[in-house]
Amino acid sequence: MANLEQIVSQKTQSDTQWKLERQVERETASSMQDAGITEITSSPEAYARYLDMQGNNPTYSAGNIALVMVQDPEATRFGTRDRWGTLGRSIVDTEANKGVKIFARTAFSKATVLTDAYDIRQTQGRSVKETQLQNGTKEMEEALTTLLNYSAVPVTIDKELDAPALYDEAQMELVINPGYEDTVSFSAIAAEVAQSRFHAKGANRNYDREECELDAQSVSYILCRRFGIDRELPDVSGVAALYEGWESQERRQALDCVQDMSKQIGGSIERDITPQQRSRTPIHRTTR
Repeated sequence: MANLEQIVSQKTQSDTQWKLERQVERETASSMQDAGITEITSSPEAYARYLDMQGNNPTYSAGNIALVMVQDPEATRFGTRDRWGTLGRSIVDTEANKGVKIFARTAFSKATVLTDAYDIRQTQGRSVKETQLQNGTKEMEEALTTLLNYSAVPVTIDKELDAPALYDEAQMELVINPGYEDTVSFSAIAAEVAQSRFHAKGANRNYDREECELDAQSVSYILCRRFGIDRELPDVSGVAALYEGWESQERRQALDCVQDMSKQIGGSIERDITPQQRSRTPIHRTTR
């Protein structure tokens, strides 16, 4: 007769050990994440790399970007095994046990679990399609239309403005000079749209344009990188002073705000410029 009492006892011990190991794993990852966030918001070099990483991986949270940066300094574009699979790529056999840990939502709830992620250099398969917006194209026109729709205030034209775009907080309007080429306009408008949303039609009484400038330019840079538009790196020299005295959670919330705004705007642009796949409607024939 099987010793069920012993079997149950062993299972209980095994389950308890597994839970303890997962808890330690989560705590270690959380500590690495906090360290990464602190480094990003304390070092101009780290912040610059963060912007590149966030632009390459727009749907991933700032926390996951920080985790990958800590674990794999050479990473550029990363994803889970399933994510790479949807892009027609697979993990190289010799790299299967060399992934980094990130937090991901489970399929059946909003809870997060630790899962393995791999940099593109650890994968093989189909080339990754990259969206590139170019001057004078229909896609660029659609992208600019979508971008302007995210302005929190009315948009006006001023051909005498000495910049491609400017959020006028006093008049609460976004002023556009249409005399610049599309890519330059996109970059400038993205930053000023972000400023308008930070101000939130005056609802944000703590709004200060200068304090929001790095965040606004970061939104612009991330969007430009996502859509293959060349623009200069924002001035990141003052990042340490900007975040001085902030707790780790506050720093992460600020980065999450930048990521969320760029993700929302970028996602809308992606949908609007991507041709819709038409499903063929079957023809129903009556049989006699």
